[in-house]
Amino acid sequence: MKFDILSHGFVTRRKPGTRTAVAAGSRAVVARNGDLVCTYMVQEKLGTNDFIMMSSRSRDGGTTWKDQGGIWPHLENKMAIFGSISRAPNGDFMIFGSQNKIGTPGESFWCEETQGLMQNELIWARSRDDGNTWSDPTVIPMPIPGSAEAPGAMCVTRKGRWICCYAPYNTFDRKLVVDRNQVVAVRSDDEGKTWRHNSMIRYDNPHSTGAEAWVIELADGRLLGTTWHLNQKDGSDHPNAYAISTDGGESWKPTRSTGIMGQSTGLAALPDGRALFIYNQRKHGEPGVWLAVVKPTETDFGVEANEIIWRAQVKTQSGSSGDHGLWMDYSFGEPSVLLLTDGTLLVTLWCIQPEGSGIQYVKLRMKG
Repeated sequence: MKFDILSHGFVTRRKPGTRTAVAAGSRAVVARNGDLVCTYMVQEKLGTNDFIMMSSRSRDGGTTWKDQGGIWPHLENKMAIFGSISRAPNGDFMIFGSQNKIGTPGESFWCEETQGLMQNELIWARSRDDGNTWSDPTVIPMPIPGSAEAPGAMCVTRKGRWICCYAPYNTFDRKLVVDRNQVVAVRSDDEGKTWRHNSMIRYDNPHSTGAEAWVIELADGRLLGTTWHLNQKDGSDHPNAYAISTDGGESWKPTRSTGIMGQSTGLAALPDGRALFIYNQRKHGEPGVWLAVVKPTETDFGVEANEIIWRAQVKTQSGSSGDHGLWMDYSFGEPSVLLLTDGTLLVTLWCIQPEGSGIQYVKLRMKG
């Protein structure tokens, strides 16, 4: 056993029958004063173009949480915003994600025919006061045709580079050709004024595509990127993919297999050079959230431990297969992991489970 579970509970619960009946995409950071700040989205139901980005705060290490409401109240009902929080080396909080204009209430951002997302925009925002106030979202120019699936957080390197990644998706336009055989990384050296891009992940199989990707800076300065790896022709899963950059994201080493059959991915760097790799499991093992300790090289992911740390009561809402194309039937997802100042770990995830719906947390400690 590599992890000891210390406690678990809810950051926030959602009430059925309300506009905010579903909570999605949770991430947490540590503020300068030691507070924990967790951001997440709420919406009426999965697939609806009405995301509202919210935050909750804990002043006791994650035992109790207080909802703080929407991050951008003046944009609610105008823009559907999906983003993830991270902390820069200087203590600033950053949000990276995507936004859609809201047209008709109740509209979907998903097109079943094209397996595509409503055309969206990449965005970033910053808080210089520990998440109490935020700049309005600023658009990152879309570097290639298509929409962006971008649940991962921004990485601000110790040298000051901003780097984010996303999976290109089809749009509602049946004629638009999207290069989905990759995960794209965008980077800025002038705090978001200008951006460059390249492929963080690039697949040899022409039918391969990515989803729910993440990028971090390791203790030795290398960048590590991971993604869900699936076949866009038949929806089957491959082991999660990863790639490493040794030059700050200017280039990426060849894409490799992690050897782990998971779905969405999240990462956190450890001070000893290793990393935490967290992912969903719905199809290829016990359903729930799994956490691995890894020491990656350019050719081997270096898995040292890999264990389930949160067990799902139900793997999907209606007992479906859990395939990527059936994502609106998922009952949990998008986990993240945060290393706290006392050496414990905080995991957060969204869930729709018999015991309750909302954002759950798990606190745990590594052994060894």
